[in-house]
Amino acid sequence: MSAMLHLRLITPSDRTDEVVLLIEKTVGTTHLVVLPGAARDPAGDVVMCDVAREAGDELLTGLRNLGIDTTGSIAVESIDLSLSKRADKAEADAPGEASDAVLWEHLSDATHEESTLSVTYLAFITLATMIAACGVVLDNSILIVGAMAVGPEFGPLAGISTAVVRRQPRLAARSLVALLVGFAAAMAVTVGFSLFMDAVGLFTEAQLEADRPNTGFIYAPDRLSFVVAVLAGIAGTLSLTSAKSGALVGVAISVTTIPAAANAAVALSYGDTKQTWGSTEQLLLNLLGIIVAGTLTLLAQKWFWARQPKNAP
Repeated sequence: MSAMLHLRLITPSDRTDEVVLLIEKTVGTTHLVVLPGAARDPAGDVVMCDVAREAGDELLTGLRNLGIDTTGSIAVESIDLSLSKRADKAEADAPGEASDAVLWEHLSDATHEESTLSVTYLAFITLATMIAACGVVLDNSILIVGAMAVGPEFGPLAGISTAVVRRQPRLAARSLVALLVGFAAAMAVTVGFSLFMDAVGLFTEAQLEADRPNTGFIYAPDRLSFVVAVLAGIAGTLSLTSAKSGALVGVAISVTTIPAAANAAVALSYGDTKQTWGSTEQLLLNLLGIIVAGTLTLLAQKWFWARQPKNAP
């Protein structure tokens, strides 16, 4: 991810001087442009600048304190390439490292979007659970990995952690609803899917009850399961705050949330209460581990960044 961000602001004309002063006082800013009267809706001035990622959160907080997000507009873009000595200097002057910086406004916005209970979200989590159902019945680890990669459940999990740290009850409620309704709907559909597959002879109870060396761990939770979930929660949270999307894919295929839900649904369709409860326990254990780890990781990042030295302009 680029170490520089581009800000495009629409400011009321009577607040422009305050905005410009704030930008000039923020260490790590450069390329300041002011276009008086250029904005039409809402009416006002257009102010643009580039800011080092590690100084971005401080500047965005200051702009929101001035009310620019309500009286005007704040747009933020990542710069893929910046060939400028001034940009290099701004990045060097800004305190801390870009990879360690957390853009809290961006994180809240991203998790808000990812934790919305939408038709697309429900489709992805349901399809992932159905794919995992095929994987557990066939004892096929490739299908299990594929289902884990498709599952969208990390969004609501990250949303809950973010909401706890930022004290945003509405985001917490939205994320919890998406998580619970999503898994409930996916498991209900998968029960019906399993009954259909059994009726056409593609699933059998004997396959589910047979020795499954590749997928048997899904309904046998242990302490190691929780450890893995905690490690995955830390890695997933770091991937979100540092925009390491590749790392997030790795997290998605390391924790058995979707496969556990699928195994519980298939087992329920055959009345196997032992596997149903074991899989449900595995699911809840992993969800808890990710949420706890994600929350503690965000708190640690917040504590660490608050103690970074602040350079004077």
